[in-house]
Amino acid sequence: PGVTIQAPQLDINTVAAGGGSRLFLRNGVFAVGPESAGAHPGPVCYRKNGYLAVTDANLLLGRIQPDLFPKIFGPSEDQPLDVDGTRHAFEELAAAINEEASRAGLGAKSLDEIAHGFLKVANEAMCRPIRAMTQMKGYDCSAHVLACFGGAGGQHACAIARSLGMSTVFVHRYSGILSAVGIGMSDVVAEAQGPAQSAVGADGAAPPEVLQRLDELEGEARAKLAAQGFKPEQVSAERFLNLRYDGTDVAVMIRAPVDGDFRTAFDAEYQREFGFVLEDRAVVADDVRVR
Repeated sequence: PGVTIQAPQLDINTVAAGGGSRLFLRNGVFAVGPESAGAHPGPVCYRKNGYLAVTDANLLLGRIQPDLFPKIFGPSEDQPLDVDGTRHAFEELAAAINEEASRAGLGAKSLDEIAHGFLKVANEAMCRPIRAMTQMKGYDCSAHVLACFGGAGGQHACAIARSLGMSTVFVHRYSGILSAVGIGMSDVVAEAQGPAQSAVGADGAAPPEVLQRLDELEGEARAKLAAQGFKPEQVSAERFLNLRYDGTDVAVMIRAPVDGDFRTAFDAEYQREFGFVLEDRAVVADDVRVR
């Protein structure tokens, strides 16, 4: 059933909560997003008739210092962040919140309590995909370090780490521009991939026809980089086999082990990912890849 598509990909979970996520009172409950104020008009504090957003909550609570920001806001992009405008917008929202609270027999909330409540909702939205990537897959969050980056990462990192039981937050010295730094430092890569349909030998080694195909693909990949001006000594190659147990359709990409024993490497990775191995089954290479 269906068609298997083999393509390089990354398992990335994104979060629909950020500085531009709008703040709402929905059916008496604090809600953050998924609607976003975006960069234009942006949050209220941008002075462009924007919407109340997470950035405004951080500004109201003092987690953003207007004096440390350049004066690039407003229609002419020459004004500072609008603290008064943010406070006024929260006062209007607080009136609606406290009116509902009064009807329910609850006490009134201060502006700080309301802003903090919205941030708790936003932080929980950020925690959920992290739990899905860790706890739901058997990893203990407390044994890991939370990497904090982005212009607003520091405003939420400690609360998120606390919620996840993580005791350490790593803040890179270039955290505000880390994505750009990462792109600048990334390797230039050429990849080549082709079909194989050959069984791994009894000793776990790749058969000769597969090794020959790997040599051909490596030549193609090196030629692509040479065309971009890279010298042979600047290029290194990684070889992979996409392996599966005979009679199954779940394949795992295995990097060529130093000892050449693909069977042992495949069994170990299959055991780690799925919790069992099929020792009586042959291992088949569906395709080969060079990077």
